[in-house]
Amino acid sequence: QVQLVESGGGLVQPGGSLTLSCVTSASIWSIISMGWYRQAPGNQRELVASITSGGSTRYADSVKGRFTISRGNVENTVYLQMNNLKPEDAAVYYCTVQRTSGRAWGQGTQVTVSS
Repeated sequence: QVQLVESGGGLVQPGGSLTLSCVTSASIWSIISMGWYRQAPGNQRELVASITSGGSTRYADSVKGRFTISRGNVENTVYLQMNNLKPEDAAVYYCTVQRTSGRAWGQGTQVTVSS
């Protein structure tokens, strides 16, 4: 029912930047929070950043000071600006929306950090 479309992944060199975008079909009135998770091979899916409907943000310790999550003027859009990327940031990044009725996930977008 709920769709999420991610974009912006790709290949960057260490120290480079990428901005991920996610658009969801969920009603803005049903959204509790939106966020980004990532999963590298052999690892569990982990929270990278989240933002609530009230604007509160949370970041993984490993990305604090480098990543910024934000919402667009259209409230069903969320962005993740990633600066000073490191090889350990390489993963599939998944957009998620937490609604009053449950959670939905995007298909994921690959971020590769390599020289």
